[in-house]
Amino acid sequence: MNTTAHVIKLDRAVSSTDFRSAMRHLAGAVCVITAGRGEEITGMTVTSLTSLAIEPPSLIVSINRSTSSWPLLKRYGFFGANILSSDQVNIAERFAGKGGLKGAERFAGATWEARLSGVPLLADALAAIECEIEDVIERHSHAIIIGRVLQLELSARTAALAYWRGKYVALDQDEDVAKLAEVGLPGRGRH
Repeated sequence: MNTTAHVIKLDRAVSSTDFRSAMRHLAGAVCVITAGRGEEITGMTVTSLTSLAIEPPSLIVSINRSTSSWPLLKRYGFFGANILSSDQVNIAERFAGKGGLKGAERFAGATWEARLSGVPLLADALAAIECEIEDVIERHSHAIIIGRVLQLELSARTAALAYWRGKYVALDQDEDVAKLAEVGLPGRGRH
């Protein structure tokens, strides 16, 4: 295999372009973070959601503080984390701002349900998680939000939506395992 590496020297500050290019190699689950309640709702598409702990169930999400969601997150102290399935690219794009939609306009075309906190959760997400904000760590342009899971809904759906190298990618365990079995893994099971 012939590969070419792009070396970034550490004797200078790493540019945001180089860093963004490096991070595009990190595949991430596509999630919609929702904030607010009633008519005052908004949300955004993220790939920065990750679990923090099982006991108590908690997670972390990193968001840019210049987003329209930030003031509502601070005001209400709750958020929804909606893990998208592979057929929900249109939802991911709407919440990423495609088409110029803002606030409550982004919620059109899908079924949303409010839970205890009033935060909207996507009815047919792979997982819809309602969280209370436990802590916020502000660094640079972003806030790292630690959320305690209050309630969650799991779907029977199996194909997830990921984002990798600037594109949406469908991950389907059943289909992908079958494809891997067909081609085999180099150096495994062959003598």
